[in-house]
Amino acid sequence: MTGSALPPLLLPRALIDPLRTDLPAADAEGLLAVRLEHHAGLISGIQPYQARPGEQLPLALTPLVEPHAHLDKAFTWAEHPNRAGSMAGALAANQQEHLSRSQEQVGRRGERALQRAWRQGSRAIRSHVDSLGPGAEASWEALLGLQQQWRDRLTLQLVALVPVRHWATEAGERLARRLSGEAGSVLLGGVLGAPFPPTPEDRAGLLALLRLADGLGCGVDLHVDESAAGGGAGVALVARLVRQERTAIPVTCSHSCSMSLLPARRGQDLAELMAEAGLAVVALPTTNLWLLGHRDGNTPVARPMAPIRQLQRAGVTVAVGGDNVQDPWFPGGDFDPLELLRLTVPAAHLAPWQRQGLMPFTTAASRLLGLAWDGVLRQGAPADLVVLAAGSWSDLLARTPQRRVLRQGTWLPGLDPAPLLPLLEALPR
Repeated sequence: MTGSALPPLLLPRALIDPLRTDLPAADAEGLLAVRLEHHAGLISGIQPYQARPGEQLPLALTPLVEPHAHLDKAFTWAEHPNRAGSMAGALAANQQEHLSRSQEQVGRRGERALQRAWRQGSRAIRSHVDSLGPGAEASWEALLGLQQQWRDRLTLQLVALVPVRHWATEAGERLARRLSGEAGSVLLGGVLGAPFPPTPEDRAGLLALLRLADGLGCGVDLHVDESAAGGGAGVALVARLVRQERTAIPVTCSHSCSMSLLPARRGQDLAELMAEAGLAVVALPTTNLWLLGHRDGNTPVARPMAPIRQLQRAGVTVAVGGDNVQDPWFPGGDFDPLELLRLTVPAAHLAPWQRQGLMPFTTAASRLLGLAWDGVLRQGAPADLVVLAAGSWSDLLARTPQRRVLRQGTWLPGLDPAPLLPLLEALPR
C-alpha cells in the first residue's frame, strides 16, 4: 500500500531496513537518497531516488532516544547553582533544592523538558528520580502523572534513584514492591562506586537490588563508577554479581567513567567481562566532562568518560545520554538530541557516518530501553522523522541545524519563527 509521498531525503543506510537488498549502496558518508511514502501514520514505501546533478537533499534521521535524564531536577541551576563545578558542590545544591521541591514544581519542569525533547526530535526518555528525601514523593507523583499524559506521544521510563545500600533495608524492599506495580515503565537504580570503590555495604545493597528486581521483573539502571578513581571497580562488581546470581532482567551501568583510566589490557578484560554478563552502558559525556577530573584548578589531562568504542568492540550495548540539564550537576543543555550528538562526536571520537557511531543515539539506545521500535525505517514502521537543514554530516556538525519533525505522518509546527533554510522550504506545512 502506498500513500502520501515525502520529498526526497538523505537517510543513513543504518536506519533503513537491512533486508531491503534491492536498494543501492550508500555513499561514502553512509547515506542513501530515498523517497518515503506513508499512510495512516506508518511507512508504506521506501524507494531509491536518483538526485539530479547539483541537487542538494536534506539529511534526515529517525527520532532519537534519550537513555538517561533527570527530569525532577532539570532547570534548577538558576536557584541552586554549583559554580565550582564539583561533585560535592552539586550534591550540596541538589540536597538544598530537595528541601523546597513540590509536585507542582517537578510537574512544570518535567512538562517543559518533555515539550523540548518532543519538538526537538526525541521519542523516548529514561529519567532517574530522586527517591529519598523530602522531595521524593512529590517527584514521583508528578512524573508518574506526566508518564500517563505523554504515553501516546513519548515513552517515559522512570528509575528509582537511591544509594544502592538502601535496597538491603526494609524500606528499600517496600519501595521496590510499591514501584513494581508500574510494570515496564519503572526500573530500580542506585549509586555505586562513587566517589570511592564499593564498600561491603554497597555489595550487600547491590545483591539485594538484583534479587529484588529479578523477582519483581524490574530492570536495573545504576549510577556506577562516576569517578576519576576506582578503576571500574563498581562495574566489575556488578558484572560478577549478575553472573553469580544469573540475573535475568536487563542491567544498565550508567556513567562507567573510571574504567576509562585503566591500562588498555585491563580495560579490555573488564569490557569483555561486562559483555559476558550482558550489561549495557549509558555514557554521559556532558556531565562527566564537566564534573570529573578537577585538580588544582588546572585543565584536566585525563577526562574520565565511559570508553564507548572499547565497550562496543567487546560486544557491550552502549547508548549516549544527556544526563543533567541546567541543574547543579551541569549548567547547560536543553534536551536537544542533536546537540548531544554534536558534542559527543569530538568528545568520544564517534563518527555518525559509521554504524557504531550513530547507534548510541538510535538503535542501540532503543535496544537498551527495550522499545518496541528500533528506529529503523521499514514498511509498517512509524512515519516519524527529524528532517534537518543540513545536506551532510559536516553541515550538521558545523552548526546547530534548523529542523522539521514528522510524527505519525504529520509535521509539527517549526520551533523557530525565523524562515527555514532552503533545504527545508520544500517540505509541506
